[in-house]
Amino acid sequence: MKKIGFIGLGIMGKSMARNLMKAGYELHIYARNRAKVEDVIGEGAFFHDSIAGCIPGCEAVITIVGFPKDVEEVYFDSGNILDSADEGAYLIDMTTTSPQIAEKIYEEGKKKGFHVLDAPVTGGDVGAREGTLSILVGGDEADYESCIPLFEAMGTNINYQGKAGCGQHCKLANQIMIAGAISGVCEALTYAKAKGLNLETVLKSVSTGAAGSKQLDTFGPKILKEDYAPGFFMKHFIKDMKLALIEANISELDLGVLSQVLASYEELEAKGCGDLGTQALMKYYN
Repeated sequence: MKKIGFIGLGIMGKSMARNLMKAGYELHIYARNRAKVEDVIGEGAFFHDSIAGCIPGCEAVITIVGFPKDVEEVYFDSGNILDSADEGAYLIDMTTTSPQIAEKIYEEGKKKGFHVLDAPVTGGDVGAREGTLSILVGGDEADYESCIPLFEAMGTNINYQGKAGCGQHCKLANQIMIAGAISGVCEALTYAKAKGLNLETVLKSVSTGAAGSKQLDTFGPKILKEDYAPGFFMKHFIKDMKLALIEANISELDLGVLSQVLASYEELEAKGCGDLGTQALMKYYN
């Protein structure tokens, strides 16, 4: 497997594409706006101005787009992946999307002779850049095994979760954990500030104890600097939390923390903060 089609070169996707090229894969890319991917083209990627022109001949096609509607568009709309890929190709959606959509792509793809995996990732822009992503894979286990070398070009913690859709369910569990952790960081810093503590000292003091977390290490210092630049867009995290809440409701689960954190983020998005990073939750408390 050497020739790869790649669709979705955003904050995460562009770094993932670069790591695939570094691993020796021939990369064929599609983007709506060529100007935004000129850097990747300059590094050796082959650009195509349509999906139908990008993926024929590719042994695997990777997608990591923004929202569920974008996933449905690239797989099911006119000129889509399911109509354009070669029979026997591996179709790997690495977007965080609805488990139901993952199951739909799997079912339709299997009818046409494709190997279909849902493989969302976690690790943020730093993990994408450094090739240390966690990759959460759903689909047929034999297809997962066949794609391990491909995944190893992008990540270091690669695990098979189960049947189609299970990769997405694991990612939503991950996002539920993050929702609680980042809100805890923001509330703790709000409390410490109100009590007159030195916030840098607080971070140093608690980061190696039981309260330590990736969210604290990654975003605590940024919050103190009021650095809200996105490593992961707030609007995408809101999308993920909504998906998780829908799935929780289907299973008749009452996830109160998730619901409250989602409401806080939606309030910020309504104020124009959707393109900031997830650490901008701190603005809710200011």
